Amino acid sequence: MSAAEMRRLFLLDPEVVFLNHGSFGACPAAVFETYQTWQLRLERQPVAFLDPDRGYAAWMADTRQALAADIGAAPDDVVGAVNATHALNLVARSLPLAEGDEILTTDHEYAALDKTWRFVAARSGARIVTCEVPLPLHDPAAFTDTLIGAMTDRTRVLFVSHITSPTALCFPIEAAVAEARRRGIWTVIDGAHTPGHIDLDVTAVGADFYAGNCHKWMMAPKGAAFLHARQAHQPMLQPLVISHGWDPDRAAPGPFGGTAFVDAMEMQGTRDPSAWLSVPAALEFRRAHDWPALSATCAAQARAASERVARMTGLPPLAAPALTAPQMVALPVPRCDPHWLKRALLERYRIEVPVFDWKENTIVRLSVQCYNSDEDIDLLCGALSDLLSLPAAA
Repeated sequence: MSAAEMRRLFLLDPEVVFLNHGSFGACPAAVFETYQTWQLRLERQPVAFLDPDRGYAAWMADTRQALAADIGAAPDDVVGAVNATHALNLVARSLPLAEGDEILTTDHEYAALDKTWRFVAARSGARIVTCEVPLPLHDPAAFTDTLIGAMTDRTRVLFVSHITSPTALCFPIEAAVAEARRRGIWTVIDGAHTPGHIDLDVTAVGADFYAGNCHKWMMAPKGAAFLHARQAHQPMLQPLVISHGWDPDRAAPGPFGGTAFVDAMEMQGTRDPSAWLSVPAALEFRRAHDWPALSATCAAQARAASERVARMTGLPPLAAPALTAPQMVALPVPRCDPHWLKRALLERYRIEVPVFDWKENTIVRLSVQCYNSDEDIDLLCGALSDLLSLPAAA
């Protein structure tokens, strides 16, 4: 299907050129209809809906099973969450850190999670060690060697993104995760941008804790995410809300039908689980539309756009294509006021795309999804040329 045909399957404003799928995703109309069907079912008979014995526990389990099959996990090692930040807060605030412990991370992490670890460090006395990833990044070994070289006998946590938010890099995390686990370091991975974006096998990644969003590249409704935890470490995790499902002393299965880990995280009283229950519909939408082929087209568009903007600006990409997220790319542009540029792109050209400063760089972060056409990319490049007085580049 063409980009125009795919766009008609989404609910996006037709007056806006939407090049910002990476921030909050976009939900296909068919998946959104499933979401609303679940919501209507909840409102028609809320007592029956939220009763674990009358369907709720089984529906939650169905989603865990469908998602687990897609990400290479065991269903009992996955729980639903509102978003990846929520899931990672749960992990960070559960780990028994003490004064003098070190939390090793990189300078490419999502700002909200930087704040999470600062909060945890302030309360525990642990210290954050931020590792500077060498740029431009052309060799996976440069990333791995830098992280491993920063590990010490005080390192208790390795926290790193799989796909980074500000720089859209796809880190080759497996070797560093394996070395950290060998040293007894807890490994915590921010996979907010990963599910539905690249092939994900959380078992192969090998991290102790892995959180991902389903509302971004998997295209489920907002409020659908997951936390995967290795079985050995599940008992140390405490939900951010203690409610009906929490009973650390019981043997599984419990009264809600799940493991102690699953029930503690998912059985939390009155809430609307419709976004989570719609994840199987999002997975089915992808299967029905030959997603590998569509993703490959989007990846080619994103790479071409990166090369084109680099020719226009004379600024090189932040990493080699193999180390860049397939459908999301950070485009360095000449230094300017990012708020002005973002506003000008939207107001003058109707382009929705994030623009921000990262370290000493002004970044336009382009996301390419199935509904984006070559004309959309042309419009962005032309707008950047006009606004920043850059030479045009075909």
